[in-house]
Amino acid sequence: MRRKITIKEVNRPKSRKIKDEIRWVCDSLDLMKGRDIDDTSFKIICGLFRLFSENKLVSTEEVSNLLHLEPYKVNHHIRRFMESGLVFREKRKIALRGGSLSAALEELKRDSEAMFDRLLEVSKKIDKAFRL
Repeated sequence: MRRKITIKEVNRPKSRKIKDEIRWVCDSLDLMKGRDIDDTSFKIICGLFRLFSENKLVSTEEVSNLLHLEPYKVNHHIRRFMESGLVFREKRKIALRGGSLSAALEELKRDSEAMFDRLLEVSKKIDKAFRL
């Protein structure tokens, strides 16, 4: 699966409440977008964090049961989290990359730096070809 790492500059909330901090991280990673008027993405990511604190691998059914949501809704949002590289599937369950949010972000940072290195290498070749 190709990863799409999106980072937006979002003002950090003045409140340091954990839910506001989670929302800020998710907004910065553009994980909560679209027509999510029920705030389902946020509920699912909070539910995942809660479940990850108990188990390293979590099933869609566990998330669905915890949040009283239909499994198809949970799967829809989890696919977006997977595309970002934050979580991945292992043995038909969901795992948090690196085992923690900070480890996942460290790995995403390394991934993005590697992507930029490749882009920079090619851009130098393009600059040379066009004498820029």
